[in-house]
Amino acid sequence: MPFKTSSIGAVALIGALALASTSAIAFDESKYPDWGGQWLRPRGIGIQWDQGKRPGPPQQAPLTPEYQAKFEASLADQKAGGQGLDNRFTCMTNGMPRMMAVIGPIEFIILPAITYIHFEAFMPRRIYTDGRDFPKDEEPSFTGYSIGKWSDADGDGRFDTLDVETRNFKGPRTVESTGIPLADDNQTVVKEKISLDKSDPDVMHNIITIIDNAFTQPWTVDKRYRRDRNVVWFEDNCNENNHHIVIGKQNYYTSGDGFLMPARKDQAAPDLRYFKQPQK
Repeated sequence: MPFKTSSIGAVALIGALALASTSAIAFDESKYPDWGGQWLRPRGIGIQWDQGKRPGPPQQAPLTPEYQAKFEASLADQKAGGQGLDNRFTCMTNGMPRMMAVIGPIEFIILPAITYIHFEAFMPRRIYTDGRDFPKDEEPSFTGYSIGKWSDADGDGRFDTLDVETRNFKGPRTVESTGIPLADDNQTVVKEKISLDKSDPDVMHNIITIIDNAFTQPWTVDKRYRRDRNVVWFEDNCNENNHHIVIGKQNYYTSGDGFLMPARKDQAAPDLRYFKQPQK
């Protein structure tokens, strides 16, 4: 006996409800931590890597002699008016792990198979939590490829800690704006343990360990972020107000009235061979 239209509609409704029920079971928000709101650097803290130390040499990065020499050259160039190894002035992304210094506010979006970290200034990070392994043919990126695993450290039946490992990088990348370098081979491994402070749910700890061939040993710091529940987002377009101009291997500035100017003392003007020169 053929189904009536009303019967078909009832079957479709039951199917839709069953699908919705399955999705609800698959993502039980009560099993995941509340990381809502915006997360920012602690007040009074800059964008140095180890928040407890001043940027540059006081960071005491465990650099090999080769990369210590590169770091010192970067500092000397910056002192002379250059940018050293820091390439953020060109609006290139910081990449990992430096982007977790949190220049601007970040936001966590937690789903069963993936956790997103949204930034005002960069593409979002994707941390896969579906049990996958690292791919063998993924295109390298400044952000790398991140795989995470949730755990319930205090045994209360709710996840509270996200352990993350990130690999598969391209470069160049630095740890902070002073130019603390990462190795040219881009074999960096970054491990993170992210959780809320046990005494203050508006403080987050991200214990980050960098394993890199520019270092004599792994380097671990406890990055702290503070929560702001009054969320306001701004568009951060690096190119909009960037006055740096790179010509060849030299960086220059544009002045407030729109003219090219040197970035360092006694810097020569760029080669203008392709421009028509005024007659003398």
